[in-house]
Amino acid sequence: MRKLEFGIVAALVMSTAAQAADMAVKAPPMAPPPVYSWTGCYIGGNVGGAWHHADQTASRNIRGTIFATPYDLGSANSNGDFIGGAQIGCDYQFAGKWVVGIQGMFDFGNTNSTGNLTDARLTAAFTNPYITTRTRDLYTVTGRIGYLFTPQLLGYVKGGGAWTNTYTAIYSSAPAAYLSESGSADRTGYTVGGGLEHMFAKGWSVFGEYNYADFGRKDIANIAGPLTTSGSATINATRLTMQTALFGVNYKFNFASPVVAKY
Repeated sequence: MRKLEFGIVAALVMSTAAQAADMAVKAPPMAPPPVYSWTGCYIGGNVGGAWHHADQTASRNIRGTIFATPYDLGSANSNGDFIGGAQIGCDYQFAGKWVVGIQGMFDFGNTNSTGNLTDARLTAAFTNPYITTRTRDLYTVTGRIGYLFTPQLLGYVKGGGAWTNTYTAIYSSAPAAYLSESGSADRTGYTVGGGLEHMFAKGWSVFGEYNYADFGRKDIANIAGPLTTSGSATINATRLTMQTALFGVNYKFNFASPVVAKY
């Protein structure tokens, strides 16, 4: 009897082991893919290059020489100068693939250009006259709207207000170089641009963008230089535009709930 009971128990154990061996081994559960949300505020830094184009026309006189009509001070392009700064803003992702936001950007640095004065009245009155123009720093406040080509890649356009400062100086040499007059003014204009931003980790992104700024034309009252002997300094009507190419990094914080979108 005991042999029979032992045999039954052994048979049950062997059957259970065989069934367990035949069962497929289940793979461990896969981790869900990361969900990227563009909703939140951010802060970051940027570096790049800036170029300006200046057209200038003057009235009155330089160094006491009076002209009856305005004369052309020419135009000049800067060769490209380094700028860098920071940006801060907030974004909101909606309808799955769309992002809107607002941003303040502050870039520090000077862009410089030099142009020869070719007006016959100037070259007759002065020896090798030339004008230098410097734009100092660039501040923008813009709105932007973008589209997510993938959950991590955002293409966007932006536009808003822009501010800078312009300084111009007119020089001559007779025989040594001297400052004839100079003037500066704060400028207000608009900017438009666009770029791509890539979120390479949750909260971290890199971007590259191009911007164009137009500051219109403004009359700048110059101040006579130390060698000016009579008369009033020039009033320069200065038309100014700028372009920038920037690369930067952002850190986004204060995330809202993840946005789930199908791509």
